[in-house]
Amino acid sequence: MIKGKKSLLGILFMIVLMAVTWTVLFRDKSIGLLWAGFKQINPWFLLLGLLFMFGYVGCEAMCSHLILGRLGHRVPYRRCLGYSFVGFYVSSITPSATGGQPAQIYYMNRDKIPAACGALNMMLIAMCYQVSSLVWGICAWVFMPSVRNLSGSMKLLLLCGASIMLLLTGGMAAMVFFPKLSERILKSGLQLLGKLHLLCKKEAAEEKLERQLAEYARGAACLKQNPLLALRVLGLCLLQQGCLFLVPWVVYLAFGLGGYSFIEIAGVQALLTLAVCNLPLPGAVGPAEGGFVAVFGAVFGAGLVEPAMLIARGISFYAFLLISFAVAVIVHVRGRSYDLAVPSVSAVSGKSSVAGL
Repeated sequence: MIKGKKSLLGILFMIVLMAVTWTVLFRDKSIGLLWAGFKQINPWFLLLGLLFMFGYVGCEAMCSHLILGRLGHRVPYRRCLGYSFVGFYVSSITPSATGGQPAQIYYMNRDKIPAACGALNMMLIAMCYQVSSLVWGICAWVFMPSVRNLSGSMKLLLLCGASIMLLLTGGMAAMVFFPKLSERILKSGLQLLGKLHLLCKKEAAEEKLERQLAEYARGAACLKQNPLLALRVLGLCLLQQGCLFLVPWVVYLAFGLGGYSFIEIAGVQALLTLAVCNLPLPGAVGPAEGGFVAVFGAVFGAGLVEPAMLIARGISFYAFLLISFAVAVIVHVRGRSYDLAVPSVSAVSGKSSVAGL
């Protein structure tokens, strides 16, 4: 999963963030009022919320199943589910939204999937996920004026989050579709950092850059040879995020509330996720909770927004973090119960030629 010391530090850091967040949010709140809000809940809707989260992880697993299959590795879907749960867990305890990708590549490699194929799989998913985040956020902002009623600080956070997402997506797309130009720019940047004595291990950095550029080159080849694959993965990523954005709507129904459509509530959550997803905090703990209270105040009302936040984050993050941890432990200890199919000569030719790279 992740080295023991790093895992422990990440969990401790997240616990500190949780303590600070809850102290700030609930220091003036009555426990009695919070409990009165919780008593209004229909628990069956909460189970629906958990099902949406299983759908969230399941969509990513299907992406891996499709991509690895196209690369010549017939990986059972249940094994891909294990990789995705590991990714959710590790990403949640590390200060990076992509922190779980190296862990997934590690377990893929342990199942005899070449690291290059695992890295390519995660790169394609990351690209499509970023594009889907932008699509959801732009559609929410353009087509749902009701969700634009954000505070100045939230608008600034949203602008920063969208800008970072655009830069990441643009950078990855440039490396895929303009590899030579990207190579020149990045190598010039490394040389500049070396001259400014800001790069301690220049040779190691250059080797890492070469490996990453090679992975992006494989990604470009895969996309060019399999354009429908990219569209399928993008569609799954849009569905994946839709499952996540519907969790607040389920909580809204659990309280017996009405007046807002699931599209409006999903749009608000889409903007909130875009604003906080790239913050260097484990699980965006702190901004995610504070942002929920800020943007959903009008939806749930002043008396229910804090209980709604606790339940929504409990479903989409805290409870699912525990579930993902349990699955990650199983994945870690199970070992290789069988050998996954190794691509044949015919499988790695033609459209699947990158499988052998």
